[in-house]
Amino acid sequence: MKIHEYQAKEILKQYNVPVQDGIAIKDISEFDNAIQQLQQRGINQFVVKSQIHAGGRGKGKIYNPGNRDELILEGGVKFTTSVDKAKEYARKMLGNLLVTHQTGTEGKIVRTLFITEGLDYKKEFYLGILLDRAVSKNVIMASTEGGVEIEKVAAETPEKIIKEWIDPVVGLQPFQARKLAFSLGLDGEAFKNFIKFIPQLYKAYVETDASLLEINPLVITNDNKIVALDAKVNIDDNALYRHKDFEGMRDFNEEDPLEIEASKYNLNYIKLEGNVGCMVNGAGLAMATMDIIKLAGGEPANFLDVGGGANKTTVANGFKIILSDHNVKAILINIFGGIVRCDRVAQGVIDAASQIRINVPVVVRLEGTNAQEAGILLQNSGLNFVVAGSLKDAAEKVTSVLKK
Repeated sequence: MKIHEYQAKEILKQYNVPVQDGIAIKDISEFDNAIQQLQQRGINQFVVKSQIHAGGRGKGKIYNPGNRDELILEGGVKFTTSVDKAKEYARKMLGNLLVTHQTGTEGKIVRTLFITEGLDYKKEFYLGILLDRAVSKNVIMASTEGGVEIEKVAAETPEKIIKEWIDPVVGLQPFQARKLAFSLGLDGEAFKNFIKFIPQLYKAYVETDASLLEINPLVITNDNKIVALDAKVNIDDNALYRHKDFEGMRDFNEEDPLEIEASKYNLNYIKLEGNVGCMVNGAGLAMATMDIIKLAGGEPANFLDVGGGANKTTVANGFKIILSDHNVKAILINIFGGIVRCDRVAQGVIDAASQIRINVPVVVRLEGTNAQEAGILLQNSGLNFVVAGSLKDAAEKVTSVLKK
């Protein structure tokens, strides 16, 4: 589950991680009160930050959602010392469309702003924590190239990315915090503050069951304090039952409607940009299916794992989700009958297809227990299925029907 910057900073404050002070607003009528509160705290320079689930906000552009040709504002993050200017920025951002390199041309509507204190600082860094699945350890990544997309740094200057792997059994050790600080060239008070900052940040990452915690930029202020100027936190969905207080942080406006609908049926669905709808049981098989579609010259429209017990209900719900995507021009069903028999899956596919209007070709490949019986059922169903004998055959058939 992704959360907004202002929500991430609320969590980090609970772990004594230094962050920008700020107040979130959802309507321009809340602006004056937010500014007054910040001024009462001694803040006299401000940053107006658009809150969307995408990076590159500062370099993005604000458009009129009703007229994409009307550019309203350059940048979705604005600094000013003027209250009037800050309000002007807020008015131009709220309710309008922010387009960044991560949102694509569709952009995202700005429904929340984070009005924060403007800090004077002398250096920016990048800092991120995530799980390195290859070695089953958490890894802290740091770089002197803060404020820049880490993907760009990795592509152009990978030597500037510092990595420190943390054994989950023993946790972050003091020598590792010092090693990171030395690698970033810190000294004096900045060094001391950094080695206090890192354990607090790592504790927040572990105890919130985060799958990603990214600070970009992390800054050294003019008085050598270490502050998280931005914060991106993703929470592991599988651990949300342990964090009931996080449930209210989910912003459905930022999620794809089809993914929200799929979650209601306990389907693992991720929308992609292609035209071949995929319905598969098992995450690994789903990934392999998407790969072989690409190799055959097609483009997968989604990742959809219906789970080990594919039946009439799950297949029907899968069809509904896939067909709701108007880009889908063909469907590939790829089921391995291990936990569930193939003939039962085939009957589920037939029953579901009989009840739902399917106006695109459907290629079905079933392998495993009772696969032959399943093929006979599909061929004798009277429905317009294309039955495939192997995964390669299925991918070739589904891409060939797209050309007709």
